[in-house]
Amino acid sequence: MASQVAHIIYAQTFLEKEGGENFTGGFEDINREEFLLGCVFPDIRRIDDDIRRRDTHIKFARLDLNFSGLTSFEAGWKFHLFCDMRREEILNKHGFYSINGSDEFNGLSAKLLEDELLYGEYDNWEKLAHYFNNPPLIETGFGVKEESFNFWYAIIAKYFQEKVSDKTIRSFLVKQNGLAKRLDEIMRGIGSLRKNTKAVKILENVRNEIV
Repeated sequence: MASQVAHIIYAQTFLEKEGGENFTGGFEDINREEFLLGCVFPDIRRIDDDIRRRDTHIKFARLDLNFSGLTSFEAGWKFHLFCDMRREEILNKHGFYSINGSDEFNGLSAKLLEDELLYGEYDNWEKLAHYFNNPPLIETGFGVKEESFNFWYAIIAKYFQEKVSDKTIRSFLVKQNGLAKRLDEIMRGIGSLRKNTKAVKILENVRNEIV
């Protein structure tokens, strides 16, 4: 799994490649903004206890890059899940979890450090944040409350507005159910990861292999 900045960078890579070699079609008329909205949708369960993981992460029978019959939002949603799967494959291939001291790397710490490392690869966070602060109301198929939908995108928009740092990470996490109490643990993991050059190199290069 990845965090929100990384998912936007993965999506940008995919869109710039016009799908890349793994793209099998079915999505010629992409609405870029709604695709990006879908790309960060599945983790909404963090801010609404009524949303179960299976609601957002077990939606598509096959995780590939075929978007036939999907809306732009659904295609972004599916892309998120595909990238979560691919990221784990890439990290395992490069031995990320076998690095000496990796037991100190909280899983979320690696995702958030990846956000920090990739933030500069996108050049229009302000525009995207504005869109996320004013999202269209989209039917998700399992009754997500409008206030939850809008709140999730509002805190992501806030996260996107400044370069990722300890300060912005803390501000982002404290608004998510269940993560505030793990804040110190997660931040310690980020600190450990930053000092590990091999781990940093692997995280920096995930986006180059994701699609």
